[in-house]
Amino acid sequence: MDPQVIEKVVQEMSNFSPDMGELQGVTLLQGICDIWDTIYNFQARDGDIVVASYPKSGTTWMQEILDLIVLDGDVERSLRAPCFIKVPFLEMGHTSLEVADSMPSPRILKTHLPVQLVPPSFWEKDVKVVYVARNPKDCMVSYYYFHKMDQTMADPGNWEDFFSNFMSGKVTWGDWFDHVIGWWKAKDHHKILYIFYEDMIEVRGIPA
Repeated sequence: MDPQVIEKVVQEMSNFSPDMGELQGVTLLQGICDIWDTIYNFQARDGDIVVASYPKSGTTWMQEILDLIVLDGDVERSLRAPCFIKVPFLEMGHTSLEVADSMPSPRILKTHLPVQLVPPSFWEKDVKVVYVARNPKDCMVSYYYFHKMDQTMADPGNWEDFFSNFMSGKVTWGDWFDHVIGWWKAKDHHKILYIFYEDMIEVRGIPA
């Protein structure tokens, strides 16, 4: 992978403002709202694999698992590029979408979008989705500290403020409950494998 492309993706992601906007009642980063037409018109392909989740639910872990499956377990090839290049994040800027467009099939793509905001081409093509859900208590705590660490996210305030915002869906990518329920219902109509983070931990043998 061209180092200049990697740098461009990193720069574009770091330039995202922590300001928040809203689309169809869902709270999103304003930077996502600003390029929404490009995201919405992204063209899926037959054979695409999508990792979907609410933030801090085991997304990166699942991305690496799927990448290794596609590569028949070849660890050396899995180290070919950073995760955000191997598995482009649909919402994170024009360059990430350009990387996705340039990839050979089968592609692995990532999104945190709730099901109702997924670009329509993903339902028109033969696409497989792996949705990862996590216990909301653990998800909320992890998301709080992610907000404190990542400068592209809004200041979470104190824990009480963040708890209130999380429960009312006033955090980026919206309401956790709507998100997981929406994808749960969609699995009855599309090729969606619904997986729980806690089951991934159990399979790996990590003490709870």
